[in-house]
Amino acid sequence: MAATLGLVVAEVFGGILGRSVALLNDAVHNLSDVPALGISYLAMRWAERPADGEKTYGYHRSGTLAAFTNAFVLVLLSLWLGYEAFERFRSPVAVVESWMIWTSVAALAVNGGITLALVRGREDLNLRSILIHNFGDALSNIAIIAGALIIHATGASWIDPLLGLAIGLLVLWSSIGILRESSHILLEGRPPDLRVEDVARAILTIEGVEEVHDVHLWSLGGGHHALSLHARIPDMHLDECELLLASIQRVAAKEFGVEHTTVQLERAGLPAKSGYVMPEPAKK
Repeated sequence: MAATLGLVVAEVFGGILGRSVALLNDAVHNLSDVPALGISYLAMRWAERPADGEKTYGYHRSGTLAAFTNAFVLVLLSLWLGYEAFERFRSPVAVVESWMIWTSVAALAVNGGITLALVRGREDLNLRSILIHNFGDALSNIAIIAGALIIHATGASWIDPLLGLAIGLLVLWSSIGILRESSHILLEGRPPDLRVEDVARAILTIEGVEEVHDVHLWSLGGGHHALSLHARIPDMHLDECELLLASIQRVAAKEFGVEHTTVQLERAGLPAKSGYVMPEPAKK
């Protein structure tokens, strides 16, 4: 956060002295990283807190909420960057290439370092939103350096607002993906790597399970998945029911990585009332 804030100050001065809208746009873009990093850090700490009477599933979705918030802010920011670039197309301004180059070289070092530091955490949606954010910043810095060299060689001042517009589009593209994925989790969506039918058929291979319905799969965030279902079984002793429950939970955990499985057992022969019904067991 300190490195990014220092970079913002440098880019603002570089953009003003170099009269570069691309640098100023990138400074605003980097400024949005500061609260984004802070929110993500707090979300990581919250996600480690155990479940309690208020948050019975724990705080796993705090990181997802942080990713959603960051992405939403970036969408608005990218629209503003595009507007500023369009205005510069209408009123071209000569830029100072040297300020663009050296400021962007410093920015590339900072953003590149942050990106490399976050690569190993890319499986976490919260950290991946920050990773994509900073990787986009690093690409922007490379583009600004290349643009400044082209402006110096050709005098084409329209390249600067073109770069500003490209940066805005890059931010918009990366943000929409994070926004879509995080909103899917917040809306209790099915984990993308799991299919309801696959889970139901796997449960049906367990001896004693005659039918599965009301199957629900959702993500708690941070790679933690939950499952609930109704299973119809023949009349049996309570000890046998407990063994069957343990088998269902074991299959869900081993084959699908589901940590929290809730099962409602029902006597076979009664009609299913609602939900996803699979009366035919999968062939073993």
